[in-house]
Amino acid sequence: MAAETKVLTAHVPLVLAEKVEAMALRLERSRGWVMKQALAAWVDQEEERHRMTLEAFEDVDAGRVIDHQAILAWADSLATERPLSSPLK
Repeated sequence: MAAETKVLTAHVPLVLAEKVEAMALRLERSRGWVMKQALAAWVDQEEERHRMTLEAFEDVDAGRVIDHQAILAWADSLATERPLSSPLK
C-alpha cells in the first residue's frame, strides 16, 4: 500500500531549480525524489535546531551558563603559548 501524499508547490529561483535537475540526472532519480530528500533533511535539521534551542533555554533557566568574558578570555588565549583551560568543562 502506498503512503498517503500531498502535493506542495513552491516557486524556487531558476538557478536552484537547475541544480535540482542536474542532481536528479546525475543520481538517476526524479526531481521529486531529490526534492523529498532535501525537504526531509531540512525538516530534520530544523527539528534538531529547535530541540537544541529548548535544551539551551533549560540550561539558562537552571543557571548552567558560562560568563561571556570568560569565553572571550579563553578564546583570546588560544593563540598564546599558554592557553587557558576551557571554561566549558
